[in-house]
Amino acid sequence: DVFYTKAGCSLVAINPFHPVQSLYSQELMKEYHTVDRLQELKPHIFTVAEESYRNVQSQIPLVNQSIIVSGESGAGKTWTSRCLMKFYATVAASSDIPEGSITVERIEQRVLDSNPVMEAFGNACTLRNNNSSRFGKYIQLHLNRSQLLTSASVQTFLLEKTRVSYQAPQERNFHIFYQIAKGATLEERREWDLLETAHFCWLPNSEKTLEEDCFDVTRKAMTHLGINSFTQSNAFKILAGLLHLGNIQFYESEDEAQLCDLEDLAKGFAETASRLLRVPGEQLLDTLRIRTITAGRQRQVFRKPCLKAECETRRDCLAKVIYARIFDWLVSVINESICASNSVWNNFIGLLDVYGFESFVENHLEQLCINYANEKLQQHFVGHFLKAQQEEYAEEGLEWSFVSYQDNQTCLDAIEGNPVSIFSLLNEACRLNWTSNAAQFQSRIEIALSKNTCVSRDKFRKEPNFIVSHYAGSVCYRIESMVEKNKDPVPPELVLLLQQSQDALLQKLFPVEETNTKPDENDAKTQAKPALVTVVSKFKGSLEQLMEILHSTTPHYIRCIKPNADCKAALFIKEEVLHQLEACGIVETVNISAAGKSLTPPIEEECDTLQSEVQDILWQVKSINPSVKPGETKSPNLPIFCGKTKVFLTNSMVSIIQRVLERKTKCWLGMCVCGIRMNFAKIGFCNIKAVRQWLARKHFQRLRKAVRIIKQTWKKWKTKMAAIAAEELDGIEEHPLPSVLGIAAPSGQAARKLDRSWPLNSIIRFWPLSLVLSSTLTTLERLQRNLALLTCLQVLQKMNWTKAETRFTIQGVNSIRAPPQDSIKFHCRRSPLLYANTRPYSHSCIVTGFNQILLDKCTTP
Repeated sequence: DVFYTKAGCSLVAINPFHPVQSLYSQELMKEYHTVDRLQELKPHIFTVAEESYRNVQSQIPLVNQSIIVSGESGAGKTWTSRCLMKFYATVAASSDIPEGSITVERIEQRVLDSNPVMEAFGNACTLRNNNSSRFGKYIQLHLNRSQLLTSASVQTFLLEKTRVSYQAPQERNFHIFYQIAKGATLEERREWDLLETAHFCWLPNSEKTLEEDCFDVTRKAMTHLGINSFTQSNAFKILAGLLHLGNIQFYESEDEAQLCDLEDLAKGFAETASRLLRVPGEQLLDTLRIRTITAGRQRQVFRKPCLKAECETRRDCLAKVIYARIFDWLVSVINESICASNSVWNNFIGLLDVYGFESFVENHLEQLCINYANEKLQQHFVGHFLKAQQEEYAEEGLEWSFVSYQDNQTCLDAIEGNPVSIFSLLNEACRLNWTSNAAQFQSRIEIALSKNTCVSRDKFRKEPNFIVSHYAGSVCYRIESMVEKNKDPVPPELVLLLQQSQDALLQKLFPVEETNTKPDENDAKTQAKPALVTVVSKFKGSLEQLMEILHSTTPHYIRCIKPNADCKAALFIKEEVLHQLEACGIVETVNISAAGKSLTPPIEEECDTLQSEVQDILWQVKSINPSVKPGETKSPNLPIFCGKTKVFLTNSMVSIIQRVLERKTKCWLGMCVCGIRMNFAKIGFCNIKAVRQWLARKHFQRLRKAVRIIKQTWKKWKTKMAAIAAEELDGIEEHPLPSVLGIAAPSGQAARKLDRSWPLNSIIRFWPLSLVLSSTLTTLERLQRNLALLTCLQVLQKMNWTKAETRFTIQGVNSIRAPPQDSIKFHCRRSPLLYANTRPYSHSCIVTGFNQILLDKCTTP
């Protein structure tokens, strides 16, 4: 199945009316994003998306892009816009995961989550589409210098809020009402009195189940956008209150001076609505049934009972104004969640999704505004491609036979033109507050627009009407209540009632305007009333701002085509498809594109880069046909058309030049990369040398510092030990003892045993602990050394002297304080050393520390 094809600058998309998952998979998105030449792949909406994304990257200076998705209602515009957003969220997503990504959703996911929320609150089921957009939206996807998606913004216009209180036969209300009635929990439905047995006048065709009735998806998306569960429940409670408000039915009273009576069940619905909206119940009924009039110089206030029709109008107006404020609040919350400051992003890609062209049995002001928006978009397409390109051919002197196309300027003049148009007559009737006489307004339109061929009247209908010949077909509009809808009046009593609500969300939506001072009466006489802002004037202003944005961007067109009116899969009606292609200008686009004369913006901007290639091509053309002059082409097969100041190329020649440009760009990038690598290598070598020198210098400085510290520490320690030894030896009476035998045995002879004549009771006790520690075995491990020391101390405590068998006692050592070479100087103080009566090995004994100091002192003559 082929659902996409290319027609000049437009992509034609056929709605298959059944899911085709392979057409929109992640793998296919990556394939279209990574391919070098998009022409090698089949036409697809991803082709348009990738082309606009590459234009943002390649064009110098950077030019913002716009993708305009248009078509009839039910042609697949909403689905196409959703797939485009998924494509950009995939290819332009940042690989860096921000901190706290578990709780804070990434910008790509938040942008995608805005779709189900806006569709739930802004889409509804109509006769021609189960998911028809009842508002227009323009989404800007903001990209930074690295062409990554950093933020987005949403602009909406003309919400069909009348659908809250009125649904045509076989149509439904907004999706969100059915979602809360079917998908809310049992506790929530009990709290909101939305039981399964309940019947609501504003909830028709509720037995019909649609894919869009999934409440969990909407709640999850609202959570990702930063709306907490309490605020969500608060908003859903208000919507439930609107359903109960719609069940309040009135009937005329016998006396016109009395208030309209309520039906039997209406009081219960009124109490439930007041409880959910958190407004006083009695005040709610009085506001709906009593109109307040302020008149006279004294500003006297009169209270007049309303008739049944007026009561119902005030009830519907209350519901519409609440729902419109909730929708605007949701849009502001979405923008706060996905939008960022202008310093974060550099350019944007815009996605325009508006309502499709509509023509029903009865068409009102809403259909007039919807079709007017489609006329403006068609004019943008005609002016950008069909009209401008052919005029450029004529200015350059090319031999060109103009292709006729349908210009809708006459239709736009009839709708919005100056000084007289349908919109101007509607605004005049609202400003002068004329009585809403439909027949009188019809005659005024016929007289004022009698010379316009696009406006007529259906003479076979009894009710007042007028017919406008749009580019997609003629539509008959009903004049009844059109002036009142254009006024869109909101009685001040209704706003005051909502300002007194105790609900937190309603207080935010309807803030109390505090006025500290009252205006002076004389000033009040001279003060002019503010200009009345009507529906059509507000919509026209927002649409003009949108068209200014579109004119400043490079547009890309996607034309969605509906294969049949019954929305059935695998059913292609040729006549209906051909009518849509002719209406939107696709046929004329194909005829103009067949000639193949184009000068694409990338080629025009980079002609200086390809100057040599263009000159070579021109020389080849001149050699083929030397008589070719500017503006003349004698050979129809030439790929180049020379104008007065421009050279026009066929599509094949454009492809050739683009390949040359890509080859040149790759060579230039390769040279740049090589040069950058060489510079980096040179810089790297210099940096390595400098780093090595710095490391060697630091290493030498650390060594020199370490040597100085060791030297100083050694001197301090040696001086301290000498001072300790001198202090212990001072004031001690010394007596010479006979030499100890067997201390210095001749070589080859066994060492003599200890001389027992040496006084055994000469072991000195209570010496400093440092001497005891220095006399322990040095060859033992740390634990064994500590145990040996502990044993020595315990033995000294219990006995006067003892002898332990160690490697020192095997050979015998008399004292560790002095070498046993000469007569030993006996200390009168008893020594605490365990091994004072032993002698050393026959070979030299290692003496260190404090004993070495004593040894040096004793051997000094």
